[in-house]
Amino acid sequence: MTIGNDSETINSQPVFTAELKPHRSLGKTGFRVLMALTFVLCFFNAIFFMVTGALPVAMFFGIDFILLYGAFWLNYRSARARERIMLSRTELEIHKVSPAGRITRSLYSPFWARFDVARHEEYGITSMAVTGKGRYTPVGMFLGADERESFARAFTSALATVKRRI
Repeated sequence: MTIGNDSETINSQPVFTAELKPHRSLGKTGFRVLMALTFVLCFFNAIFFMVTGALPVAMFFGIDFILLYGAFWLNYRSARARERIMLSRTELEIHKVSPAGRITRSLYSPFWARFDVARHEEYGITSMAVTGKGRYTPVGMFLGADERESFARAFTSALATVKRRI
């Protein structure tokens, strides 16, 4: 039997939850097709230049393919980053997962927390951060302009709602 205050349970229920992920326009199937076509193109060009006696040119086709694959590997690795923001009546919790899997957790009181948004006339929102009691946690750095606007509106509204209600 657990004895507890029901108001604590109600206050710890999330009012706002968001999971932010970087967007990648090329999926796994598209990546495989692109790599297969690039490999075939590089392979046949390398063979052609080897046959004509231009071995250094042929080697550059292999290096080009390896560099292209490496760039996509780094891009997809960076897509593993995640941020989860949970706002309840009693706390604001920000979980950040780096591409390497390192987890950072930041806790704020919603009544002391401020959501700072930096805007540029031409580009829109350039940065967003939660601040409070001398701490600073950037949020959504990898989001696109439209996603930043949408998140900023929703989170600002949720934070204001929590602060308004007693």
